[in-house]
Amino acid sequence: MNAGIERLAVDPGRLAQGTWDTAKNKHTGEGDIAASYSGDRIGLGEPIRRPFVFNGSRWVCVSMSGPSESLVAHAYRLVHLSQFDGTPTDYQEKTRDADAARRDPCGFYHGMLVAHAGDRFVLVGPPIELVAGECAQQELFAQALHGHTRGR
Repeated sequence: MNAGIERLAVDPGRLAQGTWDTAKNKHTGEGDIAASYSGDRIGLGEPIRRPFVFNGSRWVCVSMSGPSESLVAHAYRLVHLSQFDGTPTDYQEKTRDADAARRDPCGFYHGMLVAHAGDRFVLVGPPIELVAGECAQQELFAQALHGHTRGR
């Protein structure tokens, strides 16, 4: 990803990749951002995984990189096809000229048509990078504790 991409901090739990629970036959402890990873599905034309909500919009993670203690997630905003102002494309069409797709100022996945929950959506760039920040639960606990002591 290029240097012009906005990098934002999120609760580290949202990036957690979780572990595979063989008894339950599913991931446990996986954060919502990691769980939305759909880069593998987009290339195959399969429906994307459940998007996550960030700053009032729905987003989809298209890649995660780095060591587990400092993961970086790259995500695109998800909009309904009817709300996209442009010409949507699919992965196969976009990659016919992969060099041009990689140079797209709005990002590689911008304008890409995807399916989710039986409907059609479009990924909209530019992408954002999400990195681990402060733990929101610890912040809430500290605020609650501080507020409680202040009232005495």
